[in-house]
Amino acid sequence: MTSSNGSASVTAETDERAGGHRKKGAGALVLGALGVVFGDIGTSPLYSVQSVFNASHNAVIANEADIYGTISWMFWSLTIIVTIKYVLFVLRADNDGEGGIMALAALVRQGVPKGGKRWSVVMLLGVIGASLFFGDSVITPAISVMSAVEGLEVVRPGLNRYVVPIGAVIITILFLVQRKGTEVVGKFFGPIMILWFVTIAALGIGQIVRDPHILKAFLPNYATLFVVEHPFIAFIAAGSIVLCVTGAEALYADMGHFGRAPITRAWFLLVFPSLVLNYMGQGSLILTNPEKIANPFFLLAPEWAKLPLVILATMATVIASQAVISGAFSVARQAERSGYLPRMTVRHTGQEEEGQIYIPGVNWVLFIGVMLLLFAFRSSEKLAVAYGLAVTGTFLMTTTLFLVYAHSTLKWRTWRIVTLGVALYLFEGIFFLANVAKLLHGGWLPVVIALGIGTSMLTWQKGRAIVATRRQSIEGPLATFVETARSGDLREVPGTAVFLHPDKDTTPLALRENANFNHVIHENVFIVSTLSANVPHVAPEDTVILDQLGNDYDRITHLTLKYGFQDDQDVPAALRIAKEQGVDIDPDTAYYFVSEIGLLDTGRPGMSKLRKLLFIAMTHNAAVPADYFRLPKERTVMMGAQILL
Repeated sequence: MTSSNGSASVTAETDERAGGHRKKGAGALVLGALGVVFGDIGTSPLYSVQSVFNASHNAVIANEADIYGTISWMFWSLTIIVTIKYVLFVLRADNDGEGGIMALAALVRQGVPKGGKRWSVVMLLGVIGASLFFGDSVITPAISVMSAVEGLEVVRPGLNRYVVPIGAVIITILFLVQRKGTEVVGKFFGPIMILWFVTIAALGIGQIVRDPHILKAFLPNYATLFVVEHPFIAFIAAGSIVLCVTGAEALYADMGHFGRAPITRAWFLLVFPSLVLNYMGQGSLILTNPEKIANPFFLLAPEWAKLPLVILATMATVIASQAVISGAFSVARQAERSGYLPRMTVRHTGQEEEGQIYIPGVNWVLFIGVMLLLFAFRSSEKLAVAYGLAVTGTFLMTTTLFLVYAHSTLKWRTWRIVTLGVALYLFEGIFFLANVAKLLHGGWLPVVIALGIGTSMLTWQKGRAIVATRRQSIEGPLATFVETARSGDLREVPGTAVFLHPDKDTTPLALRENANFNHVIHENVFIVSTLSANVPHVAPEDTVILDQLGNDYDRITHLTLKYGFQDDQDVPAALRIAKEQGVDIDPDTAYYFVSEIGLLDTGRPGMSKLRKLLFIAMTHNAAVPADYFRLPKERTVMMGAQILL
């Protein structure tokens, strides 16, 4: 035991906290990564090339210069942004094995001076990136499913009126089954995606064999000439070319589930070659048959294979959508544990994978957003106009955070940071600006979503700080309360009382109210604070910190329970660990007291009226503490006071 103010820190027997990716074989991990990580980027060929040649009233022409330039640019985008940036560099920036922009921001914060300007800016960039990710999460299921179902129009043109209803049914089913989790369904994801990647590679090879001239697009000079000779057209094309790298952020966000090595192997062995071959095949098809720009992906297939391809594409896009939704759950949970979102009801759906979670509130907000988009835009071509800005914005945030990490933690030399930064900012900056140009034509949608979510996150963080400051004046110092608690003024009642409280500096509201109004104190009192550490997981032996508050005999003890931002904050389970380590507490008979805070807007300074109303609304929609902390409802008491905002 190590001490805090002369106290002891509790140690426990080591519990295997390895994620599911350490329990499984390399082959199973690669298979799982194919089914989850690469679903989004793997289905981009459905709409990427088509969008380029159909954007802005066919500004990009189906001639040699534009086709070679477009396909070359797609190849080099996949190479520089996905292969070099994410696979070779960003995946190495893991926060205790976890990835994603919020995890990266938390990791970067460890390497910058606390309290300085960069300290605040780092998390602000993380909030912006997370907000943009949510904007992407709303659009991806809609555009992915619609682009697949639209293949019915290729099979039989008269079926076009059924595209939107079928898409709506598929999306509804997708969100309904989220509560079941992906553990069972996930077993089928990998094989389906293997079939998908092999199929799109075969379609590409079949066309390339018929006309191999398109292979010249591997040369970077075609992409360069396209930009130099036709800068305006190339700028328009960039807004759609970026669609070929959508989903790249999922490689990083889902790293905690599978590990860096399996994701890297899957990318180089199957995903990257399949994507390149298919894009080359589509380029070759348009080169020889310009009239097929309407839907070059499905028109690569022979007539007999079109309907099976539509079915396979629909299955692949459902998987892609599932991956994005799961990613949204993970990002939301990381934001909540970092103090930027209120407590949310989180349900674990996997027996082995810690990252398999379901958040009902996030699920149904996404569902409503996706359905509104589906019926408002009604086609993948129109949705493609709105797509891209959120993706490119997230790219820029990740690049910036990684460069700060490389400087502050990895101690890269300046020339390395500048070289990588220039290459990435050049590509991603062009893509971002090209999508900004679409702002008035649908590109505003992800911006509005991101602004709403970002404002909510920053408001919650600010509101929490205000409430924490003002409740301290009501609660009073804990040390003073402890000194007088056993003086005889309070009647001692048998049993153990556990008071959940943010810190050990002030007296829990529920404890003070119980003393002031009921004039009683329990025989054994434990004040429990939960602490979200700056890592995804905290080992059980490091979970509990014991503090006797300066007196080993007054039977008032403080316990700090440390959790990672991916851990489930199960208070009774942590107290059982404490009991096993020698703490005199029985969590299965104790009574739990939770301080309930009522908020009232009285016009006091600190936040604008609208932000106060938003903060109060978010407070009302936060998860019930008994559910969030897994407290037994029959032994949980809510007591509290009102705080003026």
